[in-house]
Amino acid sequence: TRGPGEAEELARRAAAEGFAVVAAAGGDGTIHEAANGLLRSGMTQVIFAPIPAGSANDYVHGLGLSGDWWRRPDAGVAPGWVDVGVARSGDRKRFFVNGLGAGFNGLVTREARRIRRLRGLALYGLAVLRVIAFHYSCPVTTVRLDDGESVTTPTLGLSLALGRREGNFVVAPQASLDDGLFDYVHGGAASRRDLLVFMAQMAAQRLRTDHPLVRMGRCRKAVLYAEAPLIVHLDGEFFCLPEDGLHDLEVELLPRALRVFRRLPTAPPANSSGG
Repeated sequence: TRGPGEAEELARRAAAEGFAVVAAAGGDGTIHEAANGLLRSGMTQVIFAPIPAGSANDYVHGLGLSGDWWRRPDAGVAPGWVDVGVARSGDRKRFFVNGLGAGFNGLVTREARRIRRLRGLALYGLAVLRVIAFHYSCPVTTVRLDDGESVTTPTLGLSLALGRREGNFVVAPQASLDDGLFDYVHGGAASRRDLLVFMAQMAAQRLRTDHPLVRMGRCRKAVLYAEAPLIVHLDGEFFCLPEDGLHDLEVELLPRALRVFRRLPTAPPANSSGG
């Protein structure tokens, strides 16, 4: 591609022209664009083949694919249906395939864009430290999940995860790409010290679920309104920045909306009980 947005148009055009498989080689941003092109095309039978060549490759990790999965035959990899998220605010609408991050998560994404010569966990770890040191904020935000009651509280960030990882950090250890649910993490006004501990637990995959300022669970829809302008990323690509002046966001899960190469779960053997 020659610039931002072209991967989306190429994927949309390929689907419209009748290609059975559309591949995208790149990071999560390239995969995000190509997936949006396929989803906007309406050609639901096209198979998406994401090839990892980025700094995090979170989506490919969630699909259970190795870094060179397309180079060698593997009986465990086949096309399968996975869930997709869609975010809306005013006349903006974008799909996402791995995760949405509002607030802190968006700030980390913006800071990571400013760092050169690092990749993977080192890149996002440094971005986290910079946000904690220089951009820490908890604007009052109203959040409603599914049809539950609205909660208005100082909010550090909100993650809606389809896949397990976000920026190499395991945000949602139990997340599944095809269970029809987001795994959410809603962080309140935690201290900088608590946040450092929380991020270290994520990096070590030993995340506590009982912090009094953190809500975790599963949902299909989320609606939020923030007093301060929102910063939101989808799969590591910005949906909105503070200078856009957006305060409200609606997010919905679309079950089994994308057909993609993935490692399929192994079925239990028949009559395994011996009966």
